[in-house]
Amino acid sequence: MGIHLDEIMPPRLALSNICKSYPAVRANDQISLAVQPGEIHAVLGENGAGKSTLMKIIYGVVRPDSGAMQWDGQTVQVANPAAARALGIGMVFQHFSLFDTLTVVENIALGLPAGTNMVDLEARIAQTVEQYGLELEPRRHVHTLSVGECQRVEIVRALLGKPRLLILDEPTSVLTPQAVLRLFDTLRQLASEGCSILYISHKLDEIRSLCHSCTVMRAGRVTGVCDPRKETEASLSRMMIGAELPAVQRRAQTPGDEVLTVRGLTVPRSHPFATPLDDVSFSIRSGEILGIAGVSGNGQQELMALLSGEDTRGASQSTLLDGKAIGQRPAAWRRARGLAFVPEERLGRGAVPEMSLAQNILLSHQGPETVRSGFVRQGAVVRLATQIIAHFHVKAPGPHAPAGSLSGGNLQKYIVGREVIRHPKLLLIAQPTWGVDVGAAAQIRGELLALRDAGCAILLISEELDELFEISDRLVVMAKGRTSPSIDIAQATREQIGQWMSGLWPQSAQIDAEVACA
Repeated sequence: MGIHLDEIMPPRLALSNICKSYPAVRANDQISLAVQPGEIHAVLGENGAGKSTLMKIIYGVVRPDSGAMQWDGQTVQVANPAAARALGIGMVFQHFSLFDTLTVVENIALGLPAGTNMVDLEARIAQTVEQYGLELEPRRHVHTLSVGECQRVEIVRALLGKPRLLILDEPTSVLTPQAVLRLFDTLRQLASEGCSILYISHKLDEIRSLCHSCTVMRAGRVTGVCDPRKETEASLSRMMIGAELPAVQRRAQTPGDEVLTVRGLTVPRSHPFATPLDDVSFSIRSGEILGIAGVSGNGQQELMALLSGEDTRGASQSTLLDGKAIGQRPAAWRRARGLAFVPEERLGRGAVPEMSLAQNILLSHQGPETVRSGFVRQGAVVRLATQIIAHFHVKAPGPHAPAGSLSGGNLQKYIVGREVIRHPKLLLIAQPTWGVDVGAAAQIRGELLALRDAGCAILLISEELDELFEISDRLVVMAKGRTSPSIDIAQATREQIGQWMSGLWPQSAQIDAEVACA
């Protein structure tokens, strides 16, 4: 009788009773997990469930308090990421480990042996970028990259190491639907060659179509192991959050007057690798969500800087708020007139990590409610922070917790809540649910719809097509610094928008004809 390989081969990775505690939380509580050679294994859980801590333990970034780790059947202690890479472990972080002042190729070289030929490395990066359709320029400095482009650097860095175990934390948030399919083909090919993959994603459809097995975590503990191919998205959601996923419903309503008008906005690049904007035009009315689709790095970051007032190089009349020219008005002036802003970078721009949640309120709330006669009203600030934590179900010890101590999804809920409770006239929001679990994502989308129903005009930039189709009223696609004509969400298809993301869209008259015939 023949012997199957899986009967004699040990798991590529086996964790036994891993525990890790921090002063305010037990992040991992007796976690056990096994990944076989060539297996694509999902780790699913809410924000704050302990997934990222567990992955950092595997990669040597964090030391466990107790428990054991085996690699190919041998007990190992991974002291640091260099030791992990020496074993053959590669990781793509959700929160990036890049140096802003270095170029892409220099950042990637930091994880490779000393003496690596930089010219050869640049060629290898270019080849990998071409192979996987990731669109990345090796000589760009990281501080000029968007969040999505930074994630591409991490993906390329991991793939160059030819890993035997590849850890991917939310890897598809920066890709077009077509590029996601190409990445999945690549991951399946890697698995067929014996590479094991640990795949963290909040996209349940991805897990069901790609992964062979799934470990579900809740509150730092393993609550189940399943074959996701035999589960529904609803059953996976129940396993993850312990309840039914809240439904998000968008009701039809008639928009009001134009709140934001952008006409012929053309701005040269602010640095050699920036994306210049070319004749960007669109408008948003009160009680309406305008979604902007596109792959990261096509001018979305530059557009948000111009609309928020961070960049005032635009022509004065190119941007109107309630009919008033604001193209060269500063950010504070715009905020005082009802504009709210949620940037895609949570730490550093959306929140100061060393400051408490209460102190971070002052980044956008600087009116008489929080500041009077030049003095901060500490009690009012703490009350606002407490209100946001309670209403948005933010998992945090309290209003005095440092922003940097929260998981990515919980910090995102807090930042969105901070802007929503201002009851803005216009909300600019980028990547609102990037790296956020399905329950929190549904809550954030529900809050945006409620804000829209209350009369707010919302500009939503997202690379999540499902999100855009779920809550947008109209769509515009951004590619290479240009914007497509807008199209009503009822007339748009995912295939069409995916094609437009390559810059191939018809003229406005053609779209109007299509809509009229529909």
